[in-house]
Amino acid sequence: MVAPPRAELHLSLVRGELTVSRDVGDFGRPPLAAENRDLVEQRLKEAAAGTGLQETLTIEWRTKPQVVQVIDMPVESLYYNPGTHRIRAQRSFDPQQDRLLDEEPWSDESQIYLQYLLQAEPADPSKRDKDFEELKQSLKDFRQNEPGLVTRDGILVNGNTRAAALRELGVPNIRVGVLPESCTWADISTVELSLQLRPDTRREYSYINRLLTMDEQVESGRPLREIAREFRIRESTAEQDLWVLSCLRDLRDRSTTEDAQLRLLDFEDAQEKLREVHRAYAKESKADPKKAELLKENRLAAIVMEFSKTDVRLIEADFRARYLEHRLPDELKAAPAAAAERVIPGINRAVKAEVPQVAAARAFTDSVLRAKAVIRAGDKVSAAQSERAAFVFEEAHKAVEDALEPAGKDARVRKRKQAAPDRLYDACQDIEQCITDMVLARGSRSLDEEALDEAVLKLKATLGKLALATAQSIEVPGDGVAWLLDSVRQEQS
Repeated sequence: MVAPPRAELHLSLVRGELTVSRDVGDFGRPPLAAENRDLVEQRLKEAAAGTGLQETLTIEWRTKPQVVQVIDMPVESLYYNPGTHRIRAQRSFDPQQDRLLDEEPWSDESQIYLQYLLQAEPADPSKRDKDFEELKQSLKDFRQNEPGLVTRDGILVNGNTRAAALRELGVPNIRVGVLPESCTWADISTVELSLQLRPDTRREYSYINRLLTMDEQVESGRPLREIAREFRIRESTAEQDLWVLSCLRDLRDRSTTEDAQLRLLDFEDAQEKLREVHRAYAKESKADPKKAELLKENRLAAIVMEFSKTDVRLIEADFRARYLEHRLPDELKAAPAAAAERVIPGINRAVKAEVPQVAAARAFTDSVLRAKAVIRAGDKVSAAQSERAAFVFEEAHKAVEDALEPAGKDARVRKRKQAAPDRLYDACQDIEQCITDMVLARGSRSLDEEALDEAVLKLKATLGKLALATAQSIEVPGDGVAWLLDSVRQEQS
C-alpha cells in the first residue's frame, strides 16, 4: 500500500473538483504487511488461474466504478482498521487506549481494543451491542453473504465487524475483495465511506459517527452538496447535522473539569431532540437572535439532564424567567460577572458582550454539564467529588422537573385556546377548495346539484350551532362573531 507521509498536504480530484487537504490519517503499515502481501498475491494468482466462476466486488474507486477480485484470507492474519469511521466516537470510551491507538495502532492491545469497540453498543460501549449478536447469529446460520474488503497489507477496509464476529465463532477464513496496489490511506477512508453508506449495508454508522464522518469530509474540502448526496440526505439536513456537531463539541468542552469530561458518544441517543433544537433555534433566530440563544441553552440543559422529547418541546426562550428562576437553588442561580466588549486582534473591532440572560442560562447549563461529567467519571474522581456532583445534578433536575409542570399546563391552555380558531381556518380553506371544484364541475357539467344543496343545508345548521356556542362563550363579540350572530338571528326571524 502506497501511503503519503503523515499530515502531508496533497491534491485530490473529488467528483471533478480539485481540493487541497491534509491526509485523513496515515497509520503506517502493520507488522505482517509483507506476509499478507505475499499471501494476497498468491491467492489472486490462484483465483485468476482457476477454471470456475470467479467472485468479484464492484466498488467506487477514485470517483469511478472498479471491479476487484474476491479471495479467501485467514481472518486471524488481518488487521482492524484503526481509522474506521464505525467506532470513531467510541474510541474516547477509554482515553488511554485511544491514545495508544494513535501511537501503536497495530499492537495487540490496540487491536483487542478495536475488537471490543466493534462489539459494543454505540451509546454505551460498556455494554454488548444487540446488533452485533444478531450479526454473529446470522453468520453462524447462513455464513458470510457479502465479501469484506482489504488492502494488500491485510488491513480491513470494510467488514471489520464481520471479522470480529467470525473470530468469535472460530471461523478460519473470511471472503474479501482486494484493493488496488496504489491504495493510500485517503483511498481507504473514501472507499469505506462509500460502501457503508450504501442502502443495503448490514449495520449503519451510529449517529455521532455519521456526524464525525460528515465533518471529516467537509474538512477535506468536499462541497457540502456532494457530501449530502453521498449520505443520501438533503443539503439542509447536512447543514443541520453539522450545526448539531458544533453544539455537541461546545457542550463537551464546557463540561471539562480537572478530572472529568463528557464525550460526544454521551449524546448518542439525543438525535431527534437535538434536531428539534436546531429547527426551533433557526425559526426563532429570524425574529430575535437573543431569544434564540436563550431557547437553545434552556433546551440543551434539559437534554443533558435526559428529559423526554415532549418535555424538551415545552421549553421556550422565556422558560427560565417564567417557570425556572424562582425554583432554582441559590447556587444554581449565580450568573457570571458581566463581561466587557471584546476587541478582535488584528482588525481592532469590538464584539458585544454576551447578554446577561444568556450568560445566566449558559452558566446553568455549564453547572449541569460539569456535574454530569463527574458522575460519569466513576472511580476516576473522589467519592466526595462524585457525591457533590450528584447533589448538584439532582437539584437542577428537580428544579426543571417542577418548572415543566406549569409550563405544560400553560402549553395545553394555549393549545385549547387556539384549537377552535384553527379549525375554522381549516374549514375556510376547505370552502375555498369547494369553490374551485364547483367552477371545474360547472365547466364539465358534472356538478351534483342535489348533493351540493344537502351539503349547504348541513353548513347552515352547523353555523347555527356555532352561533349558539359563541353567544354562550363570548361576552364582547368582535366584528366576525357579531356578523355570525346577526346572520343567524335574521334567518330565524
